[in-house]
Amino acid sequence: MKYYIIAGEASGDLHGSNLMKALFKLDKQANVRFWGGDLMQAVGGDLVMHYKERQFMGFAEVIMNLRKISGHIKFCKKDIDAFKPDVIIFIDNSGFNLRIAKWAKAQHYKTHYYISPQVWASRASRVENIKHDIDEMYCILPFEKEFYSKYNYNVHFVGHPLIDAIANRPQINENEFRKTHNLSTKPIIALLPGSRKQEITKMLGIMLSLVDDFENYQFVIAGAPSQDFEFYEKFLRRSRVHFISNKTYDLLSISYAALVTSGTATLETALYKVPQVVCYKANWISYQIAKRIITLKFISLVNLIMNKEVVTELIQGDLNKKRLKKELSAILDPDKREQLFLDYFELEKKLGGKGASDKAAKLIISKITNPHY
Repeated sequence: MKYYIIAGEASGDLHGSNLMKALFKLDKQANVRFWGGDLMQAVGGDLVMHYKERQFMGFAEVIMNLRKISGHIKFCKKDIDAFKPDVIIFIDNSGFNLRIAKWAKAQHYKTHYYISPQVWASRASRVENIKHDIDEMYCILPFEKEFYSKYNYNVHFVGHPLIDAIANRPQINENEFRKTHNLSTKPIIALLPGSRKQEITKMLGIMLSLVDDFENYQFVIAGAPSQDFEFYEKFLRRSRVHFISNKTYDLLSISYAALVTSGTATLETALYKVPQVVCYKANWISYQIAKRIITLKFISLVNLIMNKEVVTELIQGDLNKKRLKKELSAILDPDKREQLFLDYFELEKKLGGKGASDKAAKLIISKITNPHY
């Protein structure tokens, strides 16, 4: 069968690559065309456009780039029509994907969505359009099925693909890793400032302001695969700061604590059982808009899934050196760390176990070949 997959950002590329592996395993005749990144490209199929070419963070940035986004949407529609897929699979990236889905449904394409748009966070009114435009929804967060049921929309909970992505990675040799990257034996505080230029610029300076206050630790920046080394150079003038690109999971596996920009990375950090402080600071206009439409008590996936404050969230004005220093000191305390570890183990149980990508792929194929399945 012919599959057209649209993913955006590094996390979409990761989950898209694992879904593609499962599709190729189950369908030996699979023909895949996709929007994604390096990980998806490594699996196979034909890359249409890399997610690096369409990364925009926040409402203000989207508004400033409307012409470019409109051009991408127009091109995507033409490319789909030329490919004529048996199914279009949307992965997260709701701003772009829901626009394509509305058009695709009207053109009678089969529309499947893997990793639900976060309509439970804001503008829940979009559910009615999703019900109309998306034939099948595959959710990865345990509370999403219940959320959609309130709108009489039956969706599939397949579990979280990060469980597999982390479990299937080979263990590294810590001594060799430290030697390769010139790291000392001091405990590591990992800095995960995000994957987009705008968020890295806003987060990393504040994170690095703590370096001189924690001399018994070494700070290591986790460089995003979406950014070149040159972009980080202006942040690397401190001799005690290390930089490792595209090795975030390896770094987390040996880290003692982490400062993490809100997003998928908060969940990844928790699954590696690393105590963390969650950070978030946006463009002022974007933040003011978001504050008025987002109805959640928490912003991190860890706290949302657990429905309580497991990790501290420092948002906008609260993200300053004084508060960040206090909260980092807190997660270095043995008693606090013990409670975090217990909560992290409970979190992993809630995520539904292994096999999310395989479950989603099986359902996608079954729904296409047997709509009554």
